Amino acid sequence: MAKVGIVMGSDSDMPVMSKAADILEKLGIEYEMRIISAHREPDVFFEYARTAEEKGLKVIIAGAGMAAHLPGMCAAIFPMPVIGIPMHTASLGGRDSLYSIVQMPSGIPVATVAINGGANAGLLAAKILAVSDEELLKKLKAYSRELKEQVEAKDARLQEAGYKNY
Repeated sequence: MAKVGIVMGSDSDMPVMSKAADILEKLGIEYEMRIISAHREPDVFFEYARTAEEKGLKVIIAGAGMAAHLPGMCAAIFPMPVIGIPMHTASLGGRDSLYSIVQMPSGIPVATVAINGGANAGLLAAKILAVSDEELLKKLKAYSRELKEQVEAKDARLQEAGYKNY
């Protein structure tokens, strides 16, 4: 059964949202992914958010651009954590999306990652789930070690190249 719901308003969000899915897959976390427009099909959206808990979802990752209502509306209906991913937009570079998600009214929190921060949204969802899952916590610690080793390897190559020939 899926533990994380990934929802986006448009297929144009897929390159960013797939990064969240990639992280969840790497960590062995089941998820479901949907394209649902809160504005164009509100009935479908409300049904999704209203039934997410009974379907077993523990966290929802919602990506949205411009007015970015999807994450906030999920948080208004779904009683567990919602992570918002503001999408980069042509008109305002994603600041519109960021402000729409991060400036939620009191009582309706949405955890918010960077503009186009799909991978971090996946990691944050995993960390939320790891609070009650020791095996997942071990996987997250191993992932952090991998990141450290990648940086160390890059530094070693830089040092070997004598800085200029990197």
